[in-house]
Amino acid sequence: MLLVMLLCSSCAKEFNAMYKTDNYDQKYEYAKQCYASGKYTRASLLLQQVVTIMKGSDNGQECLFMLAMSTYLGKDYETASQYFRKYYTSYPRGTYAQQASFYIGESLYESTPEPRLDQTPTIAAIAAFQEFLDLFPDASMNLKEKAHKRLFELQDKLVQKELNSARLYYDLGSYFGNSSGEGSASNYESCIITAQNAIKDFPYSSKREDFAYLIMKSKYQLATQSVESKKLERFRDAEDECYGFLNEYPDSEYTKEAEKYIAVCKKHIKD
Repeated sequence: MLLVMLLCSSCAKEFNAMYKTDNYDQKYEYAKQCYASGKYTRASLLLQQVVTIMKGSDNGQECLFMLAMSTYLGKDYETASQYFRKYYTSYPRGTYAQQASFYIGESLYESTPEPRLDQTPTIAAIAAFQEFLDLFPDASMNLKEKAHKRLFELQDKLVQKELNSARLYYDLGSYFGNSSGEGSASNYESCIITAQNAIKDFPYSSKREDFAYLIMKSKYQLATQSVESKKLERFRDAEDECYGFLNEYPDSEYTKEAEKYIAVCKKHIKD
């Protein structure tokens, strides 16, 4: 234990000496050693001191890219994305241009929030990966496959956000209905619009059936809670939606529910 403490103390003193030195070449070489040994925070701190000095030199590209990577590996993803973008802007045809372009998206991907939160970072990450694929159609297969995988994952996050919103509107419709039913209408209509837009925007999503189910349920609830003057039209619309759902998803777990809705709709239309 004592030996470990002494080694740590010695390393700390060595780092502090490098941090304070004005010998930038020596500082840069020590930063590379820190990076190679996985001490990314230390590497980043030292590289920040020399990156401007190294610009325009033989080590300029390597220094900036290493700073970006050490920041990324140190899990400061927002700052890393900025450094990678700075590299690509400064050296669009540089040695590490392809990797820098990819890691702009990768850094943004790592900082995207869970679906219930604002998805602006997710949209930015999608744009970054799409830009990478457009700029480097001949990129390494490994990076291209990973970029495509990330795009699907990020799109799923946007889909889940819309599904959560649609479900919330549906639930609000149930909670805020009144005796005439029209108090809840706007919530069911909002659920329908949100789900329809999601199907349009993400036609190949695995959640497509979930959106269709919400549309069907909302139209049925809209009909049952409508004022008398709107019931016939809305029950007809709900019935059509149920048949459309059964045609598209004949093996759905919601088949019996759709058939139940159809029976109720037929009764009201007949009456």
